[in-house]
Amino acid sequence: MDIGLIVTLVVLLGVIFYIVSIYNSLVKLKNRYENGFSQIEVQLKRRYDLIPNLVEVAQGYMKHERETLEAVIQARNEASALLKGAAAVHSTDSLQQLSGAENQLQSALGKLNFVMEDYPDLKANENMMQLSEELSSTENRVAFARQAFNDSVTEYNTYRQSFPPVFFANMFGHSQDATLLEFDDSEQIQAAPKVSF
Repeated sequence: MDIGLIVTLVVLLGVIFYIVSIYNSLVKLKNRYENGFSQIEVQLKRRYDLIPNLVEVAQGYMKHERETLEAVIQARNEASALLKGAAAVHSTDSLQQLSGAENQLQSALGKLNFVMEDYPDLKANENMMQLSEELSSTENRVAFARQAFNDSVTEYNTYRQSFPPVFFANMFGHSQDATLLEFDDSEQIQAAPKVSF
C-alpha cells in the first residue's frame, strides 16, 4: 500500500472522530442545560406547594391582611401556570414570562415577610416558623438551581460559538444560543444590604 494513502486515511479518520466529538459535546452540553432547567422546575414546584400552606397558617392570624395574602396566592398561581407550560427552556419569550411571574411572586412574598414582622405572635407560631424556614431553604435552592442552569447555558453557548464547533453547530441542529434565566432582582442583589439595630 502507498504511504500517502495510509496517511490520508489516518487524517480522514482523525477528522471524522473530531467532528463526532464536536457533535457529542454539543448534545451533552444541551442536555446539561435542559436538565438544569428541570432542576429549577423542581425547586419552583416545591416553592409553589409550600406557599398555600404558608398563607393558610398566616390567615388564621391576619384576617385583615387579606390583600397581601391574596397577592401572594395570585402571584403563585400565575408563576405556577407559566411553569406548567414551560417547554420554556427553548423559548426566550417563555423564559422572560416566567422571570416576570417569579419577580411578582418574590415581591408578594417580600410584602408577606414585612407583614409577619408586624405580628410577633405570627412569627412565634411554630408552624409559621417551620414554613418560613422551608420557604427560605427553597429560595436558596431556587437560586442555586438558577445559577447552575445559567452556568450550563453559558458553557453550551461558549462551546457552540467557539472555533471550530461554530462551523458544525448549525449542521447538527444547534443553530441558536440558549437563553439565560434572569430575574429583575439584579439591582437588589448589587445594592449593599441595610442593617439596623
